[in-house]
Amino acid sequence: MTVQEPYWRDKISIPNFNPLNEDVKVDVVIVGGGLTGITTAYLLVKEGIKVALLEADHLLNGTTGHTTAKITAQHNLIYDEFINHFGQSKARLYYEANMEAMQLIKDTIDEHQISCDFSQQDAYLYATTEQYTSKLKQEFTAYQKLNINAELVDDIPFNIKVQGALKMENQAQFHPLKYLTQLIKVITDGGGLIFEQTTAVNVKEDNHHTTVLTRNGHRVSGKHVIACSHFPFYEGTGFYSTRMYAERSYVLACKTKKDYPGGMYLSVDQPSRSLRSAMMNGEEIVLIGGESHKSGQGKCTCEHYKALEAFGQDVLGIDQAIYRWSTQDLITLDRMPYIGPITSTQPNVLIATGFRKWGMTNGTAAARLLKDIVLENDNPYQSLYTPSRFYADPSLKRFFRENADVVKHLVKGKMEVSHKKLQDLANDQGAVVNLKGERKGAYRDNEGQLHIVDTTCTHVGCEVNWNAAERTWDCPCHGSRFSYTGEVIEGPAEKPLQRGHHDMLDNITDKDSGY
Repeated sequence: MTVQEPYWRDKISIPNFNPLNEDVKVDVVIVGGGLTGITTAYLLVKEGIKVALLEADHLLNGTTGHTTAKITAQHNLIYDEFINHFGQSKARLYYEANMEAMQLIKDTIDEHQISCDFSQQDAYLYATTEQYTSKLKQEFTAYQKLNINAELVDDIPFNIKVQGALKMENQAQFHPLKYLTQLIKVITDGGGLIFEQTTAVNVKEDNHHTTVLTRNGHRVSGKHVIACSHFPFYEGTGFYSTRMYAERSYVLACKTKKDYPGGMYLSVDQPSRSLRSAMMNGEEIVLIGGESHKSGQGKCTCEHYKALEAFGQDVLGIDQAIYRWSTQDLITLDRMPYIGPITSTQPNVLIATGFRKWGMTNGTAAARLLKDIVLENDNPYQSLYTPSRFYADPSLKRFFRENADVVKHLVKGKMEVSHKKLQDLANDQGAVVNLKGERKGAYRDNEGQLHIVDTTCTHVGCEVNWNAAERTWDCPCHGSRFSYTGEVIEGPAEKPLQRGHHDMLDNITDKDSGY
C-alpha cells in the first residue's frame, strides 16, 4: 500500500512546541517553520540575536516537508533567460548565491556533525526533443558566458532516448528533515523561542517596534519581522498575490527493479520528469517527480501519479511505490525570488518567497541575506533579490498574462453550473455539487459522512476545485488550498471556506440535493 505522505516525514522525530499564550518581545520575529525560517533563526541565534519563530501548523509540514531536496544551482533552464532579462552580472550573482548556499549547508552539516544522508551528486538537465535540445544548447552557452563549470553530454544512464544533456558537477542531495531538526535544537539551545499552532494575521508598526498580531489575540514584537511563510502572510502594499502564481508537482518514492546509477536528473521537456535516489533503512529508493501544472487547474490530480508510475516502470521498473506526495511553490513574474524589505516604506518587514521549486539553495541564500539585512551587513545579493524591483521585460507581459488568467477563472467559476448531486458521491469522493440551486463543495468520507463547504475562495472570490489525489479544495487563481472541511492549508487565503451549517446538513438528504 502506498503511503500518502512525504517519505521525509516517516519515522522522523520532529519536536513539538506549544502555541503562543502570551505577548512576547524579542529582537526578530520570524513567521514560517520551513527551511528558510528555521535557517534564518539558526543564523541569527548564532549571532546572539533573540528570535521568536511562529508556525501556523507544525514545523516542516509545508513546502520543505514535501520537497525532492536537491541541493543545486542548476535550476532548470534559467541562466540564458536571466542573462537576457537582467544581464550577465546579475545572472552570475544568482549562480554564486546558490553555490554559496550549498556550501553553507555542507559547512553546517560538518560543524554540527549532522547525519542527514548528504552526498555529492552530479546534476543533469536532459532533452528528448529537437526543440528542447536547442534550448539546452543555449543554456550551455549561457553557462560558458557565466564561467559555470559544465559539460554537454550525449546520453544519460537510463532507458530514455535523449538528444542531449547538460551536466553540472559536484552538486548535492540530502534528507532535509534530518538536517533541519538539528538546527531546531541549536535554535532552542541558544535561547530561540518557537511556537506552533500560532497563526500570524497582520503587522503593526510604530516608532520602536514591529509587531505581529496572531489569530489567538497575542502579539510578538521586535525590531524586524521576517515572513518566511511560503506566501507572505502580510502583503503590505506589495500586492504579491498579483505578482506570483502557484504551481503543483508530484513525487513517488519507489523501490525499483533496476539499480539506480547515481546523479540527479530533470527533463527540460514537458511534462517534466525528475529523478534522484534516497536511502531508506539502508536500502536505496528512487524519487520520481514531475507533472507540474498551475494549482487548481488541469486534469484530475490522480492522473499525475499514474503518469509518473508509468514513467518509472519504463525507466527503472517499479517493485513498489512506497510513498506519494505533491508539493506547491510560487513563481514570481521574472522568475527571480523576492527576498528583502516588503516595500521601500517598510524596511523592517522582510519577506522571502517565490523560490520556483528550488527552495533548498534559494531558501538558504535567503536566510543568509535576511540575516545580513537584520545585522546591517553588506550583502552582494540584496539588489538582485529586492522585492520592489520591476523589469518591464518580462514582468509586464507576465503580469497581464497571469492576471488575465485569474480573471478568466474567476468568471468561469461563477458561470459554471454543476450537475452532480450528493447521491452521485461514493465514499471517499468529493466534487462540486448542485445543492438546492447553489454551488457547493461536498466530500463523502470513508464512513459516509458528508462534509459541505462553500466553494468561494476567501482570498479574492474565485471558485475552488476538488483535488482528488490530496482530498483538498484548490483555488485556480492564486493557489490557496483548503482541507475538505474548509481549513486553510496554503495561502494567500487566511480564512477558511464557509462550512455548511449543521441545521442544513441535518436536513439534507440525497433526494434533496437535486433541487
